[in-house]
Amino acid sequence: MEVFVAIMVGALVTASVYLMLARNVLRFLFGLVLLSNAANLLIFSAGGLTPEAPPLIAPGADLPPAGVANALPQALVLTAIVIGFGLFAFALVLIYRGYQNLGTLDSDEMRLAEPREGEAADPLRSAEAR
Repeated sequence: MEVFVAIMVGALVTASVYLMLARNVLRFLFGLVLLSNAANLLIFSAGGLTPEAPPLIAPGADLPPAGVANALPQALVLTAIVIGFGLFAFALVLIYRGYQNLGTLDSDEMRLAEPREGEAADPLRSAEAR
């Protein structure tokens, strides 16, 4: 089971790096989401994969029995999923707003701070002209 999870983490990281190297900012965002999912899967598997022994503490005991999964990585992954979704929603709105203002998703064409020679210095006018 651990070998399959390690291969899956490697595949997710590979796909995320491929997407993040693109010039399209939407692809970059999807690569970032895949990378966060790969990190979550890695943290989750570090806590132990024991489907037959849930991390429950018996009544009256101070510690869970030996051989069960650690519950702390599971709680951390749950928190990371919520934070990752918030980051995704914020970045998606930010990309959409940038597309509305600039008319492109290509990161090389998004040149507000350093316009090319001959381009208008006002970003709103250059976006309206497109």
